[in-house]
Amino acid sequence: MATALVTGATAGIGYSYAQLLAKEGFDLVLVARDLPRLHKVAKDLGKTYGIKVESLKADLTKPAQLAKVEKRLASTAKPIEVLINNAGFGIKDSFIDSSLAKEQELLDVLVTAPMRLSHAVLPQMVKRNSGVIVNVSSVASFIAGGTYSAAKSYLTVFSEYLHTELRNTNIKVSALCPGFTRTEFHARGKMKMTGLPNYMWLTTDQVVKKSWRDVKAGKVICIPGFQYLLLSTIARIAPRPIVRKAGINVRRKQRVK
Repeated sequence: MATALVTGATAGIGYSYAQLLAKEGFDLVLVARDLPRLHKVAKDLGKTYGIKVESLKADLTKPAQLAKVEKRLASTAKPIEVLINNAGFGIKDSFIDSSLAKEQELLDVLVTAPMRLSHAVLPQMVKRNSGVIVNVSSVASFIAGGTYSAAKSYLTVFSEYLHTELRNTNIKVSALCPGFTRTEFHARGKMKMTGLPNYMWLTTDQVVKKSWRDVKAGKVICIPGFQYLLLSTIARIAPRPIVRKAGINVRRKQRVK
């Protein structure tokens, strides 16, 4: 039975992806920082779907702990067929006001970790000529909405590069670029979201089902929701000064006064 590894697996998109993969019959390696919650999710998924689930506690901002996940991904004895790079967080403050330590952690989790984890798993995927990598990016990668957007832009372009580099193989790489999704993300980041209309919200199950369909179909960019497909298309073709202004306005509205 094939095995999938999911980072940030105890909540939100990561949990929904773990659940979907369990339904598909994959054994799981779940990565998160909260060990009690990690064990509970692992136990529940294992019992519900009759699969093997490993819990791997790791804070991806810590090099030694990130290295543990890299080592698991590089294993030849228990190879990983699917990697979901999902772990992430946002910072509500502007770069000018934010903590440098937090900005570094954002880069560690959103840029360094997915890059290193992909680098760890790809040699075995190439050797087998099979595998899937999904990098959870964001529609924010198409605008200029702070360092979060900049980090997600890296992830989207990185996915496009890998997809093209591996186009003559059976390895599939996709960037999942959702819009506003009902998770713990905004509450953890203390972002003000009360003004957003209901029709702009997606569910994690909607996002993940669309992502899995698209990656299996070989699509490099997945944008769930017609509203976000439209907005991202506008962002990509509109003059950049307009896109930059819209991006900063979105960021300002998210800051709690």
